[in-house]
Amino acid sequence: MSKLYDIIDFNHTFVQNKEFEKYRTTKFPDRKMVILTCMDTRLIELLPQAMGLKNGDVKIIKNAGAIVSHPFGSIMRSILVAIYELNAEEICVIGHHDCGMTGLHSSSMLDKIKDYGISQEHINILNHAGVDLGKWLTGFENVIEAVINSVKMIQNHPLLSKSIPVHGLIIHPETGKLDWVVNGYSHTQK
Repeated sequence: MSKLYDIIDFNHTFVQNKEFEKYRTTKFPDRKMVILTCMDTRLIELLPQAMGLKNGDVKIIKNAGAIVSHPFGSIMRSILVAIYELNAEEICVIGHHDCGMTGLHSSSMLDKIKDYGISQEHINILNHAGVDLGKWLTGFENVIEAVINSVKMIQNHPLLSKSIPVHGLIIHPETGKLDWVVNGYSHTQK
């Protein structure tokens, strides 16, 4: 459990050598875009490289599966902040093949949660409080459908202008190839 010590040691050298200077930019995305994508480790460098992005070009929001699961959750709030406060003008939802959320079932996850020492009593309390853990901890069966569902949730949000294009793409995590599954330009209204 000492992984962070190595990171802090590296960071000290990084700052001391002023290696941060080549990454300086503003908080406003130069390409005026916000991207919601998966937290998959294969995408950390691959996605920006496959899209020709550099530091400062876009806002990137990451979560498991690039899923917008609630219209008033933190993902949607982040998208709205990027649009209205940080000058983004387009939204891209980018899922990927071989996603860990594909085929994820709550029963398997709940078993692992219990293996880490979380009691059935705590799980029951959440269920009785109205949290549908079965739904909340379940992934999807088809990444294309998952991207389309997230795009629709964003497009239909009552606080998002219909003039904002919301695109859906799938990236191949081995090659970086992008497939465009929802063309947001065809859904915008001026």
